[in-house]
Amino acid sequence: MKGSEFDELEFFRALARARVRYVLIGRRALIVLGLPVMTVDYDLWIEMDDSPLLNAAAAPFELFPNRTPEEARQTGRYVLENDERVDVLVSRQQTTVDGQKLDFTGVHGRRAEIPLAEDVTVSLPSLDDLIATKRFASRPKDAEDVRALEALKRSRLE
Repeated sequence: MKGSEFDELEFFRALARARVRYVLIGRRALIVLGLPVMTVDYDLWIEMDDSPLLNAAAAPFELFPNRTPEEARQTGRYVLENDERVDVLVSRQQTTVDGQKLDFTGVHGRRAEIPLAEDVTVSLPSLDDLIATKRFASRPKDAEDVRALEALKRSRLE
């Protein structure tokens, strides 16, 4: 596998230029919020119809989809990859392990635009929505992340 021409700031600029409706979820979102966690990939939840826009924006970074947009709609997810990896969730709605339903439109509508640089922002879910996305699976690291996010939320209220 050949190395990609990946630059995080340019990647998020490209998403903005392409008007991809997304939120960054997973541990990269926690990193943007300043929490001390590690990860090797990006996790995006996008509007179901924006797969072609995302794929076109990712192409200059040599990130290639492992499924067609049609296949991604059927499975609800796909991956953009080379030496970087972007896991992409493309469902209109997700359910947490405790039965809470989250719809993309609502999560996207409550998003925050967080500056990464003077002219670059990244779309993050609200803290409550980010906590809920960490409950899509029941992995031990997700439980740790939920605790860290709840502590961050409490600190912001004090």
